[in-house]
Amino acid sequence: MAPFIRVEGLEKTYLMEDRAGAHAVRAVDVLRGIDLEIAAGELTALTGPSGAGKSTFLHILGTLDVPTRGRVLFEGRDVFAGDEAELATFRNETVGFVFQSHHLLPEFTAAENAMMPALIRRTPRGEARRRALRMLELVGLAERVDHKPGELSGGEQQRVALARALCLEPRLLLADEPTGNLDPVTAEGIHSLLRDLNRQLGITMVVVTHNEALASALPRRLRLESGRLVSL
Repeated sequence: MAPFIRVEGLEKTYLMEDRAGAHAVRAVDVLRGIDLEIAAGELTALTGPSGAGKSTFLHILGTLDVPTRGRVLFEGRDVFAGDEAELATFRNETVGFVFQSHHLLPEFTAAENAMMPALIRRTPRGEARRRALRMLELVGLAERVDHKPGELSGGEQQRVALARALCLEPRLLLADEPTGNLDPVTAEGIHSLLRDLNRQLGITMVVVTHNEALASALPRRLRLESGRLVSL
């Protein structure tokens, strides 16, 4: 059986304007030949210094960016072999994203923010709300569903963002520094919640973090250094 995710020879190069000369460009190699397998339901931490390529790698896994070379296979299918419409469908149906900034809409309640992905997919409003309320309950916000972001703490806002990412029950959750703006105690609460949700829902998760102590509590830990993957 093919692994849930297989990454083969993944490379990403950006062309950057060179300040040394007018109109000159230079190639910047961000990812330098990454090979990786991730099993279904696995919870993986990805650490490394700033500029190592962590966010770039996560964006490629989620098809927000495309590789320069190499392949990303989900259950044996090369997702980048399709056109942009197929990529968008895959992304919408398979992947949930959580970022360092929660990006909640301030004029909407927690429930309305959490149900937004379902509404965008044109899910009937009643079903969208049912899904959102279930996820808000799972993240511990059942009593805060009608509160707007300005009435919530930073940790609660990030929990709403997590509920939003899980609303459509994606098979893969990608979290890019989800606790970067939180104090240590709140950050540990979010990481504990991710572990609980991984066990309850069986969703495959890849979590980028600078916090080595929090990363060490996750079942699998990987490190990116200068665009290369180092197993810990």
